[in-house]
Order: sequence, then structure tokens, then C-alpha cells
Amino acid sequence: MTAIIPTFHRPLLVKRAVQSALAQTYRNLEVVVVIDGRDDATRQLVAAMREPRVRIVGLSANLGAAQARNIAVGMARGEWVAFLDDDDEWLPQKIALQMEAACASRAAYPVISSRTIVRTPAFDWISPRSMYAHGEPMSEYLFCRRDFVDGARYMQTSTLLTRRELMLELPFQRHLKRHQDWDWLLRASSYPGVDFQMLPEPLAIFHVEDGRTSLGRALDWEFSRAWAREMRHAFTPRAYSFFLATECVSRAVKSSAGGSTYAQLTWEFFARGRPTARSVLTLAAFLCIPERMRGWGRQFIRRIRARDRARRPFQSGLRA
Repeated sequence: MTAIIPTFHRPLLVKRAVQSALAQTYRNLEVVVVIDGRDDATRQLVAAMREPRVRIVGLSANLGAAQARNIAVGMARGEWVAFLDDDDEWLPQKIALQMEAACASRAAYPVISSRTIVRTPAFDWISPRSMYAHGEPMSEYLFCRRDFVDGARYMQTSTLLTRRELMLELPFQRHLKRHQDWDWLLRASSYPGVDFQMLPEPLAIFHVEDGRTSLGRALDWEFSRAWAREMRHAFTPRAYSFFLATECVSRAVKSSAGGSTYAQLTWEFFARGRPTARSVLTLAAFLCIPERMRGWGRQFIRRIRARDRARRPFQSGLRA
């Protein structure tokens, strides 16, 4: 099994990620750290760990995380690969539980995911609240919101494990500056032999820290709409309406794109999708409720849920 960690200029973060991979109870594991460009500090720090199971791959130019992962897949020695972002970490039984599920699957290409612990400086919560249901359209799982507080459901990249063969046949799209994980999940959902399974245990920690740069938080609504139009065949109409509301309208409002833009997106929301009562309310919330007020409401409810969870600890069912 090969753990793949792309990184660039974040030596302390990637060290934590590598340590979490090496701490797995599943021991037959190598770690490939792909340094995406010239970064001597990261190379020296990882090399100083002197761990024989860690391989360092240094790229001469910055190619982006998607292509860095693809290169690592090509160099992996394991039959199975799992991905870990450099600012996330795995819990110790993550790979063991996922390999157990993968080996029990009858699918040619099982894709095993899990819930995550979302960690902020203030508190933690477990996400997504709703599990992926076998056979559910992937676009509806990813984009059709059931809970405004937690937002979209997801299969975060740091939770994914699958066969190396699948990743060679269906690599990440290197040209995308955002939505690489959604893009891959949508394409994989229609690939012959692929079967998705989400484990109920939270097996990764997704770190969210204020002030850290993230392409996923960029305000380029036009890129998101162009990507959704290109991938329209992979969306159900209902999911397409939700995506326009949550990813395009929300970003357009944050960037103060203006009334004509909001009108265009709203027209497409109704004309090219299939709005539901919840998606219409979501659209209205992004258009009418100030971002600060929405953010305050989400944080307030999450804090209440975190306190409830502290009183009634999540029973993950982890096996010894």
C-alpha cells in the first residue's frame, strides 16, 4: 500500500502528515512525499526523519497537487494507493479499516472513503453528517445539501483509498486549479467497475485554520460555472441547481460581482437545473443574508453540536 502526500513549502505541516501515515496500524505501507517544486527546507526536514518507508520525489517545477499525485501514482510500489493532503492527518486505524473493506469488496475498483474530524482552533466536529448511500448519484451526494450548517457533503481527498490501477487509468485532471476531487469523483462514478463505500468512522483529521491560503476558497465563480458546464453530463438537474447556488452564487456575492451576474446565475439555476424548496432557500440565503451573519449562525450551531458530542462521545466502532 502506498500513501501519497503532495506538498510545497509547508515543511512542518507535511512532517505531521508523514508521521500520521507512519503511525498506521497497517504496517505494509510506503509513503511517497512529492515535493511540488524547488523546496530545500521540506526535503531536508523529511530526509532528517531517516525513515526507510519514506521516499521523496522532488519535482523541478511546480505542477500543482493534482499532477503531483499522478506522478506519485506512477512511481508507487503498492497495489493500493491512498491520498493525504499535507495539512491533514490520518488516525492510526485508517488504512487497516479501509483495506479490510476494500479486500471484502467484490468490485473491480472499490473506492473507500470515511468521515473526517474537522478541526478548528476553537472546536472539532465530525463531517459529513450524512453517509453516502450505495448507488446514490455522486453529484447529488456531493452538492444537494440537507443541512445548511454543515454545507455540502463530500469525500475529502485525504480519505480516499483505491487500486493503483484505477488511478493510472483515471488520473486527476492536471489543468484544474480547483474542484480536482469533485471532478475525479464524478468521472469515477461512471467508470466501469468502480464502487464507492464510505466507512462511518472518522478516520482523518481535516485541519481548518483561519488565514491559510486555499485554492478551494478562491472567489472565482466563473471558473466554477465553466467547470460545472463542462461536467454537466455528470450532474443530475437537481444537483446542478444546488451547485450554482452554493458554489457560483455564493462566490459571486463574496466578490461583489453585481446584480447582472446574480440575475444570470439565478436564471441558469431555474432554467437549466431542477430547483427544490431547499435549493431555492439556499439560493435566497446567499443572495439576501450577509455572509457574516450566515457564518455566525453556522459557528453557533456547530459549537452547540460539539458540546453535545463532548457529553456523548462519538461511538466510532473502531476495532482493536
